[in-house]
Amino acid sequence: MSPIIENLSEQLASQSFFDWGATIGAIIYLYLISRENPWGWFWGIVGCGFWAYAAWFQYQLYIDSLLQIFYIVISFWGIWLWLHGGDEKRKLPITRLSPNEHLLVIVGGTLGSLVTGWLFDRYTGAAAPYWDAFTTVFSIITTFMVMYKKLDNWIYWLIIDAIYVGLYWSRGGYLFALLFLIYLIIVVQGYFNWRKLYAKS
Repeated sequence: MSPIIENLSEQLASQSFFDWGATIGAIIYLYLISRENPWGWFWGIVGCGFWAYAAWFQYQLYIDSLLQIFYIVISFWGIWLWLHGGDEKRKLPITRLSPNEHLLVIVGGTLGSLVTGWLFDRYTGAAAPYWDAFTTVFSIITTFMVMYKKLDNWIYWLIIDAIYVGLYWSRGGYLFALLFLIYLIIVVQGYFNWRKLYAKS
C-alpha cells in the first residue's frame, strides 16, 4: 500500500464528527443545486457550519473558514432568490454572463485575491495565503453567480475546485481533497443539467 493511500485510510478512520458533517452536507448541497433544487441551500448551511470549524481549527486555513461563515449567511438569500427572485416574484430563470461581466469577474477577482493574500500573509500565520485567497475570493464571486442562476458559474467552479484539491492535499486534508474530486464530477453534471434547462427556457 502506498504511503498516500495508507495516510488517506488512516485519516478516513480518524475523521471527526465535523469532518463528516462537512463532507456529507457539501455533497448533498452541490448535488441538489446541480438539479436546480432550492433545498440545496439548506444543506449548504449545514455543511458549511461543520466546514468552518474544521478549516479553522484543523487546517489553519483561516480565509477558507471565514468563507464558510459567509456561505451560511448568504445561503438564506439564495433560498429566497431561487423561490421568489424572478419577474413578479416567480422562480428565478437561468441566464448567462455577458463578456463584460466575465472581464469584471476575472480582473476584480484577481485583484481581490492578491490583496487578501498579502494581508493574510503579512498579518497571520495562515497556510498557503495566496492560494487560499484566490479560491476564497473567486468562490464568493461564483456563489453570487449560483444565487442569480448564471450558467457560467459551473465553469468557474471547475477551476476553483481543481485548485482546492491541491490546496487541501498539500495540507494533509485528504478527505477534503477527495471531496473536491467528487465536486468536479458533480460540477460537470451541473453544467450540462443547467445548459439543458437554459436551452428550454
